[in-house]
Amino acid sequence: MLARLLYTLLLYLLTPLMLVRMAIRGMRNRDYLRRWRERFGFAPTLPVHGTLWLHAVSVGEVNAVARLVEFLLTQSPDQALMLTTGTPTGSARVRQLFGDRVYHAYLPYDLPGSVRRFLMRTQPSVGVIVETEIWPNLYTLAARQGMPLLIINARLSERSMRGFAIMPGVRLIRAALDGVVQVLAQSEIDAERYRRLGARPERVRVVGNLKFDLALAADVHRIGADVRAVAGETRSVWIAASTHEGEEQAVLNAHATVLKAFPDALLLIAPRHPEQFRAVTQAARAAGFRTRTRSGERLPDTRTQCFVLDSLGELMGFYAAADVAFVGGSLTPVGGHNVLEPAALGLAVLVGPHTFNFVEIVDALITAGGAARVAEADALGPAVLELLRNAQVRTRMGAAGLKVLERGRGALAEITAAVGLEMARAQTPTAKAH
Repeated sequence: MLARLLYTLLLYLLTPLMLVRMAIRGMRNRDYLRRWRERFGFAPTLPVHGTLWLHAVSVGEVNAVARLVEFLLTQSPDQALMLTTGTPTGSARVRQLFGDRVYHAYLPYDLPGSVRRFLMRTQPSVGVIVETEIWPNLYTLAARQGMPLLIINARLSERSMRGFAIMPGVRLIRAALDGVVQVLAQSEIDAERYRRLGARPERVRVVGNLKFDLALAADVHRIGADVRAVAGETRSVWIAASTHEGEEQAVLNAHATVLKAFPDALLLIAPRHPEQFRAVTQAARAAGFRTRTRSGERLPDTRTQCFVLDSLGELMGFYAAADVAFVGGSLTPVGGHNVLEPAALGLAVLVGPHTFNFVEIVDALITAGGAARVAEADALGPAVLELLRNAQVRTRMGAAGLKVLERGRGALAEITAAVGLEMARAQTPTAKAH
């Protein structure tokens, strides 16, 4: 197919730039340079055949499928599971959640040779892609091998639609999606976008969003209480979570505004990417805040004004220590992050103007009164201040968020059943390709 040949040629031409980009990232985060051969399909050769393969690109997607993976590990303990990610933070989260109970590798670049090598070494019988990852060579070669692919928790923003349109021909995406046996979409909007891209209508259905099926760890409230016990139980505490470069200074400016009214207020800030940990800590100290870090002093004390959560996988415990949560990636056009995590803890939630990755969830929370939007960076400080001043409003918002979360549950059961069905079909000797 000409479109796929052109696409592949473009990828080969861009490969040197991708390597340069990885090297630059590796200068800030050495984990990008480790296991780099896996990016070209040199995954570990698995000792078993018929592996169930799940791809979750980064931390958010890994968290979304955590309950699904735990269910599969419990219900089918003899079934080998492999998770692939695209980022070191995703890899670290896989190891943190599942240890050596699952295999892990980085997803290879979408080069035919790399994809073939990856599939040969891992021998999956069923592939499960989480949310938005559409790679034409991967999808096409998997279909040629008779491996069914599912896209679960499927979402597709209008921005992603425009991005796919840049590729050499709509037929390229249509051909890739032709091998997908089920698209389990978060919403009817997402389902319709997948149909428009070329997914067969009879294979697309709406099951809801896995993120609503969030289960809180048994110790999360205890961790939050422990943080408050050492930091000061009566203080006003707010958290800025999953912040990105370009909005972290806005968070520090907002905290300066808060401190004018609440001199003992505490900011917990959790940068999204590890390469930002040091820069955010330095910026907080340069702003004059008495600053501690998770990697250094472990916990804030009663004098700490800013605490940098420079670790991975501990966000929920620190959410539980806060009164108000701002979810980052939304002051800059990143598209936002998971607002259901703080909502699950009954927090009043703030977001910025850019939440296109979570349109339905954010709209539902705002409509129900569980979240509020700030129009610009300068409005963050006053918005946090208003909520810290009004405990009744915070309580009302927290209760509304919990109701939205409860109403949205149910996707996990549907997705688990769909994955189980495809695994049963794949294990049947007489099974035919869809």
